[in-house]
Amino acid sequence: MAAYPAEYELDLVLRDGGMVQVRPIKPDDGERLVRFFEHLSPESRYFRFFRVKDSLEPSEVEYFTHVDYDRRMALVVLDGPEIVGVGRYDRLPDDDSVAEVAFTVVDSHQGRGIGTELLQLLTSHARSHDVAGFRAFVLPSNVQMMRVFRNSGYSMSRSLEVGVYTVDFPVAESEDVVEAAGAREKQAVAASILPLLFPRSVAVIGASNRTGSIGNRLFLNLLQAGFTGPLFPVNPNAVVVHSVRAYPSILDISDPVDLAFIVVPAPLVVEAARQCGAKGVRGLVVISAGFAETDAEGVEREAELVEVVRSAGMRMIGPNCMGVVNTSAAVRLNGTFAPVFPPQGTIAMSSQSGALGIAILDYARRTNVGVSQFVSVGNLADVSGHDLLLAWEDDPATDVILLYLESFGTPRKFSRIARRIGRRKPIVAVKSGRTGAGSRAASSHTGALASSDAAVEALFEQAGVIRTNTIEEQFAVASLLAKQPLPLGRRVGILTNGGGPGILAADALEANGLFLPELSAEVQARLRIVLPVEASTRNPVDTIASGGPDQYRQCLQALLESEEVDAVMVIFVPTTPEGSEEVAAALKEVMDEYEGVVPVLAVFMQQEAAPLLGAGRRAIPIYQFPEEGAVALSRAVRYTEWRNRDPGAVPVFPDLDIDAARVTVAAALERTGPEGGWLTAEEFDSVLSAAGIRHAISNVAADEDAAIAAAAMVGGPVALKVVAPGVLHKTEVGGVLLGLAGEAAVRAGFRQIRSAVPEAEGVIVQEMVEGGHEVLMGMVEDPNFGPLIVFGLGGVLVELLGDVVFRIQPLTDRDAAAMVRSIRGARLFDGYRNLPAGDVEAAEQTLLRLSALIGAVPELAELDLNPVKVLEPGKGVVVVDGRARIRHLAEDEALALADLPSVPTRRR
Repeated sequence: MAAYPAEYELDLVLRDGGMVQVRPIKPDDGERLVRFFEHLSPESRYFRFFRVKDSLEPSEVEYFTHVDYDRRMALVVLDGPEIVGVGRYDRLPDDDSVAEVAFTVVDSHQGRGIGTELLQLLTSHARSHDVAGFRAFVLPSNVQMMRVFRNSGYSMSRSLEVGVYTVDFPVAESEDVVEAAGAREKQAVAASILPLLFPRSVAVIGASNRTGSIGNRLFLNLLQAGFTGPLFPVNPNAVVVHSVRAYPSILDISDPVDLAFIVVPAPLVVEAARQCGAKGVRGLVVISAGFAETDAEGVEREAELVEVVRSAGMRMIGPNCMGVVNTSAAVRLNGTFAPVFPPQGTIAMSSQSGALGIAILDYARRTNVGVSQFVSVGNLADVSGHDLLLAWEDDPATDVILLYLESFGTPRKFSRIARRIGRRKPIVAVKSGRTGAGSRAASSHTGALASSDAAVEALFEQAGVIRTNTIEEQFAVASLLAKQPLPLGRRVGILTNGGGPGILAADALEANGLFLPELSAEVQARLRIVLPVEASTRNPVDTIASGGPDQYRQCLQALLESEEVDAVMVIFVPTTPEGSEEVAAALKEVMDEYEGVVPVLAVFMQQEAAPLLGAGRRAIPIYQFPEEGAVALSRAVRYTEWRNRDPGAVPVFPDLDIDAARVTVAAALERTGPEGGWLTAEEFDSVLSAAGIRHAISNVAADEDAAIAAAAMVGGPVALKVVAPGVLHKTEVGGVLLGLAGEAAVRAGFRQIRSAVPEAEGVIVQEMVEGGHEVLMGMVEDPNFGPLIVFGLGGVLVELLGDVVFRIQPLTDRDAAAMVRSIRGARLFDGYRNLPAGDVEAAEQTLLRLSALIGAVPELAELDLNPVKVLEPGKGVVVVDGRARIRHLAEDEALALADLPSVPTRRR
């Protein structure tokens, strides 16, 4: 019997936004199962058992509740203490690779998506236990069950015999399965978040008349913002709060309450949340601090709070947060204690820092950057950044998403969701802590080169997230994205009335990868009509200091209509007190009439023009200096290029012998014990062979005679490499000899290595691989992000040069191509300065095979292939040296690797 799979104890958000709990069935679930059966309608019983059935026999209860979690698996769905759904599979007696699957959901909970979620969880468990396919027997009238199978995205085959459909489908994930699961996840999470962002009524538990208190400020902000629904202050010691009738507890409010803010001391929060659950509140925002951010007692208090919230089917933001904002005229929710309310706009923001959140809202107001919604997530005990992304994905009021991140919940899930959303809406993120070195030990070249920030960079690059270094830069980028169309290319036109700022702008744009094309003779002729002879028309277009509103108007029109630039930066240095407003009005006039796709940004050395430029239809983002605008535009261009790029696909290699690799690793884990360890040279070669990765012919020799025999088998010159525990860099200890030919040379070489490394257990006798470019390929397991795959220039100088790039597994074909081409030394593969070219396609394929191997054998914790010889085109690549470290998987890693879209949060 397999161990109880505790990793399948989960909270699920259903398509109606409600929450239930799911877990594997237990032997003591007998009484619950009987009550569950009794609540089934006669029709539901008939669909499950194919006959009229009035009760469960004791033997049946025993059979259903006692499973081995391997050949037989069952999950139960709980609403409170009672079972409302059961899903199970039993392997067929004549075929272990196929299991019969069945689901039953109590009638009052049908239609919520429980069956679909059970199917997804069971297929995840089945895949990890070598079940290849499911079979179900379904009555023709059981339309709902057939819909569950069809909507899950699996490719079904069905046949009708003796009045019963036999439905067969593989449990392997496909693009259709992932897409269907993602759509269900988005719908469910968005529905569950709705009461938090669009409440119809709000209560503030801890509302106060005491000036300066958080409860006072928050309730006053709700009133002053003009919240469109009823407000209920809750305070047992007050009759009214800000002239609004107060209630002793939320249970004393006779009207329904959608959302409750909790602003009471930490020890009182759990009971307040419990009362909210009893009241039927759907969402909580817990402002109070004193939870997991403090001490062990706070951690326990937060765990209890989460259990109360989940058990009541509520969603919660916080604890330890500053609140939420929704500027929509239909809501006007200012549920924060911040002293500012931002202008309405199309940018949604999430912040993991409450204190920084206040500064963000104030900055948005001062720079006239409009906000749709703002959420301070606090401790992320329930609602996560992933949930907010899903809620904002289809929000018509949100065009751009800003994130301030201090940590990631589940990076794989973030990457999957961000990739999808980024194709429609830009995500701009500031990730703090980028200078941290990471916690892993540098046990290989790959481990030494990897850092936590390298993982973040890889994640953002693959997911299309725009990373900025500061909040100010983030707003600069967001302002451009929210107000203007995306730039379609890197060509920029500059319109200025000052030569110096124009030069600064040109330098900044080119430093950020953009360029200034010289304008055609036709466009220059058009510009000369309105400009004095002293003006420059080539690009930058310099109107000189006398340039006024008419010149700016006509020059901007000419640039926008030229089709020779992909963006226009307008720079204005005021020469008269009233000049800025007049020029700003002229620019706005052009933009209000212009229907093209060329974005315009303005650099005004006088901020008084900001309100005019930043308001109304086709607003123009304004910056005080050219460098700000150049950075913003470059980020927008890179995002556009990512969005327009083919995302690629994760290839499948039918020749991969994954079973052989897993057998080798399993045996090695038995040899190395509970801590894991490094593969032997023979095991390492076996794993590479199973993955179809070419490596140099080699054998391990324990003595001189064995080394001579091994060299004779290889034929030709050989390399000798030391085999010794703890030796990472063989060349540094004199453990590598190259080009040895003949018995005498091999014997002498063996003795030399044993003399240099007395603890040597033997040597590797390996064929010499001549020529080629030395590169590094590898992987290291990041504790937060999972496997990081590396590619770069290799050899003994790999750490000194640091010319490497990281990506998060799995790699698409586009990822692999980008990795090979993005290192600084990529020109070597083109035949730099008469050097031979390299087989780039073979290098890409090796990276993809490495990615497939890592995904199939998650026990691989670290791989270091260095050097890998990239031979001439058509001759492939050869792994010359390398090592691999293995470890046992933690209990819950199997589910984490599955990245189930239907599970937004883990139970605590």
